[in-house]
Amino acid sequence: MPDKTARTQRENAAEQQLFHALAEPTRRGIIELLANKGQLSATDISDNFEVSPPAISQHLKILREANFVSLEKRAQQHIYRINPEAMSGIEQWIQKMTKSWNDRFNILDEILEKEKKKGSR
Repeated sequence: MPDKTARTQRENAAEQQLFHALAEPTRRGIIELLANKGQLSATDISDNFEVSPPAISQHLKILREANFVSLEKRAQQHIYRINPEAMSGIEQWIQKMTKSWNDRFNILDEILEKEKKKGSR
């Protein structure tokens, strides 16, 4: 059975890598572009931004390392597409945080209801 601490550390590292990849506006723009257009070549992606092709290449490398995008080599072209599993990783984290906050609000609601009942006696 895998060590729970080791698994948690791996999950935290993966989450950190995902959020690091999304922290930069150009990378978020690349993700949005791929979400809207489907698969695109590195050149097509680069044509949509006012930064140099080498800078876009670095952004794509970070997105690949975070598993946000996948790369397919076709002859001289590098074709990129979104990896839906990475997006579901972000979605799972958001759902976990939403549940945590909802639980806290529910507890607060219960406390406030009890205080309200005390005050109406």
